[in-house]
Amino acid sequence: MELNSNEIQQIIPHRYPFLLVDKIIECTPGVSAKAIKCVSVGEMHFMGHFPEKHVMPGVLIIEALAQTGAVAILSEEKNKGKIALFAGIKNARFKQQVVPGDVLELNCEIIKCKGRIGVGKAEAYVNGKPAVIAELTFAIDGE
Repeated sequence: MELNSNEIQQIIPHRYPFLLVDKIIECTPGVSAKAIKCVSVGEMHFMGHFPEKHVMPGVLIIEALAQTGAVAILSEEKNKGKIALFAGIKNARFKQQVVPGDVLELNCEIIKCKGRIGVGKAEAYVNGKPAVIAELTFAIDGE
């Protein structure tokens, strides 16, 4: 399943300037999602991070990965209309800088889900090379 930005907004509540996923290129509901984020110098965080050397904040890459995972888990029929909230971040590693002009390839595989709590294996790549890897824990809200 592919989703454009309008379809993504039907699944997760994020909106500009905090919607950090441009397109879902592959999704198996409840299992995994792959997305892309085109990094642009016009994004607000580059005004201060850093004015002389633009680098996308790592925390925003983690958030883009979380949004990718949220699309996977919330596109599952039983979770439609709910919200996935952060419950934890484990083993986050930042492997390379992400700068304007880069296209982030975002992957999140749901590796564990019990009740309202789940865990996703998240990876972000630029040009086929790892930029960020992490394990993200989420809680589903809205029951």
